[in-house]
Amino acid sequence: MPHQLAVTIRAALPAAHVEEVRHVLSEAHRKGTAGELFPFADVAGTHFARLVLVPEGPGTGAARARMPASIVYMSEVDAPLDAHLTALVRAAGQGLEKVFGHCAGYPPVSAPDTARIAWLTSHCVPCAAFYVNTVGRGRRQILREAELHEAIEEFLDREGAALAKESPQRIHAAIRRYVSGRQDLAWARTPPAPPDRRWRARQTAHLVAVPLAALLFLPLLVVTLPLWAALLRWHERRDVPSRARPRRDHVRELATYEDHVTQNPFTAVGQVKPGRFRRATLTATLFVVDYGVRHFFKRGDLAGVKTIHFARWLFIDGKRRVLFASNYDGSLESYMDDFIDKVAWGLNAVFSNGQGYPRTRWLVRDGAKDELAFKRYLRCHQLPTQVWYSAYDDMTTHNIETNARIRAGLFADLGPAGTEAWLALL
Repeated sequence: MPHQLAVTIRAALPAAHVEEVRHVLSEAHRKGTAGELFPFADVAGTHFARLVLVPEGPGTGAARARMPASIVYMSEVDAPLDAHLTALVRAAGQGLEKVFGHCAGYPPVSAPDTARIAWLTSHCVPCAAFYVNTVGRGRRQILREAELHEAIEEFLDREGAALAKESPQRIHAAIRRYVSGRQDLAWARTPPAPPDRRWRARQTAHLVAVPLAALLFLPLLVVTLPLWAALLRWHERRDVPSRARPRRDHVRELATYEDHVTQNPFTAVGQVKPGRFRRATLTATLFVVDYGVRHFFKRGDLAGVKTIHFARWLFIDGKRRVLFASNYDGSLESYMDDFIDKVAWGLNAVFSNGQGYPRTRWLVRDGAKDELAFKRYLRCHQLPTQVWYSAYDDMTTHNIETNARIRAGLFADLGPAGTEAWLALL
């Protein structure tokens, strides 16, 4: 089985072409032709994908140059990267030309696909942190397990009357015989394979190396931590929270791209507070976040939040701005409430380093607890996601996990209590 990757391709967009590209994206959504122009469904291994226009930003601090507008492609895919980019260019070459064709150096139509793949690769932006709901669960596995669940449900609908008086063990056995008799479901007899051994070895090495390095630098950390804490409070007392409210036309535009299916995309961009202290604090915080989601929050639970399929944080514009993107279940309101109620401290640790964020104390306190101010802040920084794709837009993270449990228990020796619990999944 593959592991999952966060692919981000970003290129500066000349000011003269910003409105033209914005029009292409919004028209693709309005006319329902995004799937024709950007046929992500034909790109094997793609879970989610989006195209976002990031507006230009003002110069900050010592860097007075404005931050250019850019077009950003983001996707969550099954490894490897080169296979994804090759399939993307072949399937969506026309769409890519319409949005990236205005960017410096993008190969002309007459150029071979290898030139476009090389250009896309050179414009890939690494994540500072990347969350995967369940590491190693590929797109093919998710879709297959949904088909298995549906096939079992259809069998029970047909045979329900005959099985009604049978014991749970006999019903389980009958389902097992039915699945065994279908050649197209033969794959369900074996458990999914884990990601490849080399990738798992690298993950284990990273898991061990980071704490060892922390131990090595512990004396330095003990000395510098009090100084950092003092500087933090000095900065926090001088922070100026934004009082801006999201414009009504901005909220209306965002709403046109939300709540069409079971899931929603969220994309936001914000400026990092000026100065080396805030930039270093945010860099260190995202390093810790990445370590946590990479090794501990990788089985469907992000510190109590279970509705997120994928999420990523990345620096752009020389670390002057941060881009955040996620794919989640339900409405934005419930999504924000979930975070505020369960991991407000985590929101504060990351986003309090952004300009205008509600005032915090000691990095993790207050901030998002001011619910109204926090929600206004998010809406003000949220970007329209005109083109967005989900490979399984009718499935929540709970549905996907249930399907995986059905497969896992189908041919397992469960015992009486386990069999009843398994049947309750159906």
